[in-house]
Amino acid sequence: MSLPPPPLPLPIPNAIAGPSSSSSNLSSSSSPSSSKGKTNLKASHHLMSGALSGFSSAVVLQPLDLLKTRLQQASGSASAQEGGLKRRRIRAVVKQVLREDGVPGLWRGTVPTLVRNVPGVAIYFYSLSAIRHKLSSIPYFAVTVPIPASAPSSPSSSLAAGSSSRSKSALTKLSSGGNLMAGAIARTSVGFVLSPITVVKARFESNRYANYHSIPGALLSIYRTNGIRGFFQGFTATAVRDAPYAGMYLVFYEKGKDLIGRIHGIPNAALHSSSGVMAAVFATLLTSPADVVKTRMQVNPADHPSLGKAVARILADRGALGLFSGTSLRISRKAASAAIGWTVYEGLLIFLRDRNGSGIAQPSEQLGRVS
Repeated sequence: MSLPPPPLPLPIPNAIAGPSSSSSNLSSSSSPSSSKGKTNLKASHHLMSGALSGFSSAVVLQPLDLLKTRLQQASGSASAQEGGLKRRRIRAVVKQVLREDGVPGLWRGTVPTLVRNVPGVAIYFYSLSAIRHKLSSIPYFAVTVPIPASAPSSPSSSLAAGSSSRSKSALTKLSSGGNLMAGAIARTSVGFVLSPITVVKARFESNRYANYHSIPGALLSIYRTNGIRGFFQGFTATAVRDAPYAGMYLVFYEKGKDLIGRIHGIPNAALHSSSGVMAAVFATLLTSPADVVKTRMQVNPADHPSLGKAVARILADRGALGLFSGTSLRISRKAASAAIGWTVYEGLLIFLRDRNGSGIAQPSEQLGRVS
């Protein structure tokens, strides 16, 4: 019986798939009866899973985003110095928000966050899937799972192993270089498209724009003040942050799944969430300075008109530590977002795949998976 072309990587982490599962996957992929289920994961599945993922994390974690923005916007101006260091502390900022706006104030900016995150995360996951699928056809970026010559000891054990390994992931495997490139391209591209909403989101979360009451009104105000350029204020810093963050995140996420997947019997949700948290912590630490610069440029463009001037102003105001302002909140937010977002995304994809009795989707018939 001939094998279906092309010989691209199976979406099974090496640490999870043992010899029996690899052989059974090879056998099942060459079976005509299983080929019908390999087209189940479609573009709509990625978009739907990504949208639900973005909605869940945005609503739950908006207070952390707001507090991070308030901490990062502080500068050496007189208004910022009135509260001194105390105002920069998380507890002081929380008290200030509750005093001025009550508990609902912690969710100020939720609407622009949803407008950005729901379609943004959906488009990001879809774009990343498409890019990963393209890169998987390039030998330099592809990772192949070796197929041992020995056959499994019994059909029943082969079926069980194959089913177990399939349930762990719905993703195409790429090399670290492939993950870096895919994540950077997808994140930067989506970030550029959604930059106007990102600027609005940052200003809604800031207490310097209390006159913003609606997204159309905010967009009109930005246009009147700064023109078209105002919609892309801080995008350079955003790209400097997002490109390496997304790439490094994917690398750490894949490595995390390989390592944690060695734990026998670990549930899918635990595998994806723990890998996501680990990846988010490392990637966030490395990209925090760019996030601080981005926030300053979007919230206070008059004093931070360019990337270089923004960095110089932050260093003059608060020294090198100022480049890591709000890092603890950003780590908490990113880690929680990763645990929620990636678990929801991969969990829903696996559910949609398994609901229709799909085995491993044929690379030529589906988009590559985000990892």
